[in-house]
Amino acid sequence: MSSLAKNYNRRKIAFKSGKGSFLYATNGKKYLDFVQGIAVNSLGHSNPYLIKAINKQAKKVWHVSNAFIIPEGEKLAKRLTQKTFADFIFFQNSGTEATEAAIKVARRYFYSKGKPNKNRILCIKNSFHGRTIAAIFASGSKKMTEGFGPKVPGFDHIEFKKSKPRFPNIKRKIKKNTAAIMVETIMGEGGIKSIPDKCLKYLRKICNEKKILLILDEVQCGIGRSGDFFAFEKSKVKPDIVPIAKGIGGGFPLGAVLMTKKVAKAMSPGSHGSTFGGNPLAMNVGNAVLDQIFKKGFLKNVRKISKYFHIKLNKLKKDYPNIFKEIRGKGLLIGMQLHFDQSKFIRSLEKNYLLTIRASENVIRILPPLNVKKNEIDLALKIIEKVCREYK
Repeated sequence: MSSLAKNYNRRKIAFKSGKGSFLYATNGKKYLDFVQGIAVNSLGHSNPYLIKAINKQAKKVWHVSNAFIIPEGEKLAKRLTQKTFADFIFFQNSGTEATEAAIKVARRYFYSKGKPNKNRILCIKNSFHGRTIAAIFASGSKKMTEGFGPKVPGFDHIEFKKSKPRFPNIKRKIKKNTAAIMVETIMGEGGIKSIPDKCLKYLRKICNEKKILLILDEVQCGIGRSGDFFAFEKSKVKPDIVPIAKGIGGGFPLGAVLMTKKVAKAMSPGSHGSTFGGNPLAMNVGNAVLDQIFKKGFLKNVRKISKYFHIKLNKLKKDYPNIFKEIRGKGLLIGMQLHFDQSKFIRSLEKNYLLTIRASENVIRILPPLNVKKNEIDLALKIIEKVCREYK
């Protein structure tokens, strides 16, 4: 009997090793892994380049306090600021820490301006920003907050509709004490729902008009997952704060908050910290991940191969209209929405050695590594079609 707490509904399968897009189970079976730790293993399992980077750094120094300069972190921060909107960065260990820190930065900014009461964050109802006590109330989901009262104050919610207007009554939701709007550029747990570029521009316009901040949560959809380094890039919008995690560590725990100079100035020494955040081992892994993602042609290939995947999935949707309602997402952050509960379908895919994971709205998430091969996508498509043919 397991001594682990029962907060996870674990599938009855364990793995002894992995290589690229594949996992090898303790029962000897080989699985095509299109979960990849939920969009975490951006370069697949046992990536040789990451292994080399970890081994090299592990022989030097794993951890020192942020009381000292950490050259590996200086390097990673510089590379991220040179490639993005950001002027400054601080490092965390996870996505939930990064989104919590983003909230702190937004509130601290207005505090530094002599407006301590301007501290409320406007979020999308039933979004996902992590599982800390504040983040669950930012998400505004009853499923996540039930049993964890009292309610953490400071969050208001807007609806995100499929029909226009996408954000009904948003201006009325912004009050004198609103500090920021925080949204996932592509809602992950919420069902792989992309916020259109026009809507992102609209949010930026509103934030400019109301003199509040725009936080774009790219924890799941960032670091090349959409085909661009950030999912908001095509919109040409410049956010004020962006939390990241998941893919930046390639499987190693790593998160960060990216900020413009304007808001970063509010974070004085002692205003925030993290014991493990920015440790040399994590920083060296992050640099190794960027070495690969910033390689010439890497993101172009993500766009090319994901376009192929989306075309083929939409053909399956056309062939099996009673099963598929919609193919969602961007790049290699893909959602197959079914007309019915997806649990049985996911189990059938697993029985055929394809691993996927659920999201809200009867969506099956498909999250290959960013360096997935075309023949691996073809194998996944073959398995999905087989399950469709046999599905009752």
